[in-house]
Amino acid sequence: MRRPLEGILVLEFCQFLAGPSAGLKLADLGARVIKIERPVKGDACRQLAIKNLFVDEDSLLFHTINRNKESYAADLKNPEDLDIIRKLIAKADVMTHNFRPGVMEKIGLDYSSVQSLNLKIIYAAVTGYGNEGPWAAKPGQDLLVQSVSGLTHLSGSSEEGPVPFGLSVTDIMCGNHLTQGIIAALIKRAKTNKSVLVEVSLLESALDVQFEVLTTYLNDGGLLPQRSKVKGSGHAYLSAPYGTYQTSDGYIALAMGDLGKISKLIGCDISAVYVNADDSFENRDALLELLGQTFITNTNKHWLSVLEPQDIWCAAVLNYKEATELEVFKKMEIRQLLDLGNGRTLDTTRAPMRIDGGKLFASKAAPKIGADNEKINKEFDLK
Repeated sequence: MRRPLEGILVLEFCQFLAGPSAGLKLADLGARVIKIERPVKGDACRQLAIKNLFVDEDSLLFHTINRNKESYAADLKNPEDLDIIRKLIAKADVMTHNFRPGVMEKIGLDYSSVQSLNLKIIYAAVTGYGNEGPWAAKPGQDLLVQSVSGLTHLSGSSEEGPVPFGLSVTDIMCGNHLTQGIIAALIKRAKTNKSVLVEVSLLESALDVQFEVLTTYLNDGGLLPQRSKVKGSGHAYLSAPYGTYQTSDGYIALAMGDLGKISKLIGCDISAVYVNADDSFENRDALLELLGQTFITNTNKHWLSVLEPQDIWCAAVLNYKEATELEVFKKMEIRQLLDLGNGRTLDTTRAPMRIDGGKLFASKAAPKIGADNEKINKEFDLK
């Protein structure tokens, strides 16, 4: 299967997660992605480990974000190496970077300078808070951006204080937005035959993730989100029954639904706190507690057998072990193995898109630092 971005050459001057995650998606879609890395140390993410997990000398985290790429080691402070990189830029379709504002200008690889090397380049930059303004030099880090964007006041109960996501959600979403911008820029370039500048920031991505609730806040008289006091409440702006409930052997989730119908099906008397639709939010805590007292009396299997045939939107709450053992998970073939050489593999996930019915599998593991210098030098006549 030919992939949509085959023939597109991307140079990735990015570290950590947001920019490289965009490179991952572009590579899965068929682009050739070459990481430009510092000699010896490479991308700093190579040493940024989750739970101190490493594959050889590189972190498992680095491997999750950098499969399907090549590595070219170059010292951008070295004039000879910088000349080589300029030659490579002249042949590229896209270049991405997440250097702090001012760095690329200092070494002569800002958008204006790069345009003089390549009139058709897609120049894509990631920042924490934009190129200008009082926060331009602030560290663009996921937890910090979650914290200043309001995101940490949406999850958990109202008595827990701010609760950040348990994953790098702003990095990941920023990578998605960068990918979207690059693909849009490639389409624009095909129409105009000119270079395009794409800019994204972690803060704007964090705000965009919240467009649903931010729009509610902006049009609700400035009232802040109201998290429930009840453990398991699922959404700061949604009414009961939305949330998760403990059962006698696990947890069950309920999405939006007719409270009157649900309460009758499970045998829960809510008449003292539910008279009309407005009560589902005004008396949310009391309703969640009443439903919870009923759900804990029986098993997941029992409640699903009661609710699902009546078209109530519900599901068991699963952990990774339970989820990955589901037949639907296995049928989707979301797992794939990367080839580490010497008969070793790394188990990870594939790209979620399907193109013309085909799943986008890849077996190429993340590259060693500078592993492709010799090949790239020869191919592009760089030395």
